[in-house]
Amino acid sequence: MHTSHYPHKPTLKAINPATGAVIGKVALTPLEEMPEIMSEARAAQKVWESYSFERRRDHIFKIRDYVLKNAEEIATVVSHNNGKTLSDAMNTEVLPCVLAADWYAKKSKSILAKKTLPPSNVLFANKRAYIERLPMGVVGVISPWNYPMAIPFGEIIMGLMAGNAILFKTASETCLVGVEIEKAITAADLPDGLFRLIVGKGHEVSTAFFKHGIDKIFFTGSVPVGKDLMQQAAATMTPLSLELGGNDAMIVLEDANIERAVNGAIWAGFQNSGQTCAGVQRIYVHESIMQHFCHLFRQRTETLRQGVDTGNFDIDVGAMTTQRQLVAVEDAVADALAKGATILAEANIRDEDTPYFFPCTALINVDHTMTVMKDEVFGPVVGIMSFETDEEAIALANDSKLGLTSSIWTMNNERGRALALLLETGITTINDHVVTHGVPEIPWLGWKQSGIGATHSHLGLEEMTRVKVVQYDIAPQLHSNLWWFPARKIKYELLLDTVHILFSKTVQERSKALQHVIPKLLMDPLLREKLGYLVKRAKHRGENSLEHLLRRFKKPDSTD
Repeated sequence: MHTSHYPHKPTLKAINPATGAVIGKVALTPLEEMPEIMSEARAAQKVWESYSFERRRDHIFKIRDYVLKNAEEIATVVSHNNGKTLSDAMNTEVLPCVLAADWYAKKSKSILAKKTLPPSNVLFANKRAYIERLPMGVVGVISPWNYPMAIPFGEIIMGLMAGNAILFKTASETCLVGVEIEKAITAADLPDGLFRLIVGKGHEVSTAFFKHGIDKIFFTGSVPVGKDLMQQAAATMTPLSLELGGNDAMIVLEDANIERAVNGAIWAGFQNSGQTCAGVQRIYVHESIMQHFCHLFRQRTETLRQGVDTGNFDIDVGAMTTQRQLVAVEDAVADALAKGATILAEANIRDEDTPYFFPCTALINVDHTMTVMKDEVFGPVVGIMSFETDEEAIALANDSKLGLTSSIWTMNNERGRALALLLETGITTINDHVVTHGVPEIPWLGWKQSGIGATHSHLGLEEMTRVKVVQYDIAPQLHSNLWWFPARKIKYELLLDTVHILFSKTVQERSKALQHVIPKLLMDPLLREKLGYLVKRAKHRGENSLEHLLRRFKKPDSTD
């Protein structure tokens, strides 16, 4: 049994949902200490921000190496505390962490580098601007229990590489996995206070975060909790990144590789006992292959090995993580059956006395009045419907308030890519599902009520930063800008003529405007000063500014 290293504090029990056994205790974080925790984090963040990307990278490499060295031990803790199989824990939790740490460590510098914004026209020829990506400050990461290692780990690494301090609220149901993440981060020898594991009730912790000035929160979880966080954040306009789940659709076209589609659906629907926000829940199959698809699906489902993983690699699907979720799945299936659905196939659970197991189940004769087809069920249940046309399949798939991921199965990639653009989800994969979350360079985001913002990839790194725009004048010796006070007719006319020179469609219009501009530039002392500066700068670069301008107005748009 694991016991947290805070022996005198109230503790939280850790349960193995596959057996019901208590496997450890973790100390609760006293939230009255949040002011001190936040103060230490802010002080450490300033130190960390001063480190070069190369120095931060070297610390992150230590985290990567720790996870790699202890991969089997970490996978075992994940399996025991979450209920998923050991293979599942390694494939979907531990290995993606190694990939993520390596990629963000190597790519953050180039992704977050200063970006120059060149002037777009002659009016701002003396202006220069650039974008800097600066750390948010102290970032809160609130993670779920379904992927307690992989989901928060990537966000923690992104936040650290971007120069932030991280307060990590682990899921109470899988608190031992939070301790494993803490061990990995500790191996990096970070400044004291830069990372802190927080253990406690979700609402209480988030309230403490907002109360004490968290700079941003990354939350993965349910839609209702996400909406509650938005209400809390509104009081202080605290930015949020929300990933709120889905009820993903899978479209199997008539030209699909049916064997691959069935195998993919079994994996994406039942892996992690269906507790995957991007897992397949709704399957739409072309009517011409529906019978064959269902026949294979029944065969595959009935041969799944479901039960307690004892480490012998003879189990495919493990337990659900909480009793609350088990009841929700039971209710969803009961709702479908009461409305006319029938069971196509069920897996056999090896030990019926185990506490948190629900058999992998495929339903047919389903429709969109049923919970399994309209809401997130979050369990090992899929509904299968047929369709006649591509348009019907797209309409069925889009008939949802959620929009996380989707997939299209076809041997024609061009057709698949065209249909993908019609699906109202943040991510669409072709001939695969539940794969992109493990690929660090691919963004993770949802549409509709599936979320706000993005994680992973360059988008996730950018979400960990504030945008700072800096503009400066390369000619500070000029006494005034053309549009500054006092207002004068000559300035008004000059600006209007300049726009005509740049954008009028005919040579005649541009020529007329140019004829108006040159005398005005020569008449006005301030304008003469600016023109003189531009000519001097052009000569320094070996150019003739007037010739350049003439070339511009002599080459009208192709629409002339």
